[in-house]
Amino acid sequence: MTKAAAFFDLDRTLMSGSSAYYFGKAAYREGLLPLPRLLADGVSGLVFRLFGASDEKSEKLRDRILASVAGHEAESFRRLCPQVVEEILPRIRPEAQALLDMHAEADRDVWIVSASPVEIVEELASALELTGGLGTQSEIVDGVYTGNLAAPFCYGEGKAEVMRKLMAERGYEPTSCYAYSDSASDLPMMQLVGNPVAVNPDRPMMAVAHRRGWPVIEFNRQQKRVMRWSLSTGLGAVAGVGGYGLGRWHGRRRAAALLAQPRRMRKR
Repeated sequence: MTKAAAFFDLDRTLMSGSSAYYFGKAAYREGLLPLPRLLADGVSGLVFRLFGASDEKSEKLRDRILASVAGHEAESFRRLCPQVVEEILPRIRPEAQALLDMHAEADRDVWIVSASPVEIVEELASALELTGGLGTQSEIVDGVYTGNLAAPFCYGEGKAEVMRKLMAERGYEPTSCYAYSDSASDLPMMQLVGNPVAVNPDRPMMAVAHRRGWPVIEFNRQQKRVMRWSLSTGLGAVAGVGGYGLGRWHGRRRAAALLAQPRRMRKR
C-alpha cells in the first residue's frame, strides 16, 4: 500500500483561535510571563480568531515567544505543556476531530503542523493519539533556551520545508497525501500534496481554492456539527477527499462503508 499522510494546521483549522495564547496563559500562571505580555497576547488571540493573521503578525508572535523563553531552562517550559494541552483539547472542533479519525481509519499517518512551539504540538498530537506533531523549534544550549531558532520557523515556506523533510524520511507519496489549512500563508504546505483542502478559509485562501478547484470545508460558526462543502467543488470534491468526507456526519456505519479499509491500530 502507498504510504500516505494527512497534515493539519492547528490554529483556526483544528481549533478556533490561537494555541500560542494558552501557552502564554500557562507561562503567566507559573511566573514566566509578565501580565502586560499576557494581556497583549490575549487581544492578539481575539483578533486572530476573528480575522486571522498576517505574515508580519505571525513573525512578531514568533519573536515574542522566542524572547519569552530566552534564558529560561527548557524543562521549566516543558512542564507547562500538559496544562496548555488541557486547555486546547476542549477547543478542538468536533468536525475537525471527525476528519482526524477518518484519516486514521483509512490507515494514513496524521500530523499536526503548526507555528506554535514544537513541545506543545507534540504533546497535543500525543493526547489526540496522532502520529506526531511538527512545530517551531527553539534553540537549547546546556538546557537553556537561547532565544534563537533551531530550525526553520514553522510558518509559510518553513512549514513546507519541515514537511518536505519528513515526507522524504517517512517515504510518503506526496500525491497521496492530504493537507488542511485555513490560511493563504499555508499555500506552500498545501501545494506539496496531491489533496489540499481549505478549512474555514480566509479570503485569499478561498480565492485560490476556487481557482484551483480545491475542496472547501466551512464549519458552522456556532460550532454545531454542520459541514458545508463549497459549490465550486461539487460532488467531485467529496470523491477528491478520498470518498470519506461526510461519512462521520452520517453515522459510523456509513463511514465504514466509504472507507472500506482496516482500522489503524493506535498506540495507547
